[in-house]
Amino acid sequence: MPLTALALNCTLKPGDAPSSSALMAQQYLDALAEHDVVGTAVRVVDLDVKPGVETDMGDGDEWPAIRRQLLDADVIVVVTPTWVGQMSSVANRVLERLDAELSETRDDGNPILYGKVALVGVVGNEDGAHKITADLYQALDDCGLTIPAQGGTYWNGEAMHTVDYNDLDETPEATLSTLRTAAANAVHLARLLSREPYPA
Repeated sequence: MPLTALALNCTLKPGDAPSSSALMAQQYLDALAEHDVVGTAVRVVDLDVKPGVETDMGDGDEWPAIRRQLLDADVIVVVTPTWVGQMSSVANRVLERLDAELSETRDDGNPILYGKVALVGVVGNEDGAHKITADLYQALDDCGLTIPAQGGTYWNGEAMHTVDYNDLDETPEATLSTLRTAAANAVHLARLLSREPYPA
């Protein structure tokens, strides 16, 4: 079976509004596709994801639909913009909802997200990418996801300027090559874990 990927775009911009996070999420999916990974992206802000730490918060909560895609995927990509040096509130909401998976287990007793691989992307025209990446790594690891070597990329624009990642004529080589390395390492790790799962 081919590997699958789910990219969670944590932009604050709804609908079809131009989004640097959407661009990087698609670049990740394109890089994964080069390794025969079939992927899809979800713009989380367009869905009614309720606050809470349960798998289903009821009353119109749309997280369960995202969760089904997440459980079916082998590679999970989280891309967030930077605001006041922090990840977006949407990215924080995703982490809050993933907290519910700590109490969900598979038949072998392991957390339900064991064996899935996580990638991270951060965009913004202010500092904060390293801290955001570290925070995402820690939270995703806590939930049972595995981080590959060099499993993230980022782009920071010039301080106090208004040029965004999706305004650039072309993606800087350093950002894109790091993204492609992260994708290749994620696929390698996901294939290893599919053949040799973590011990029960």
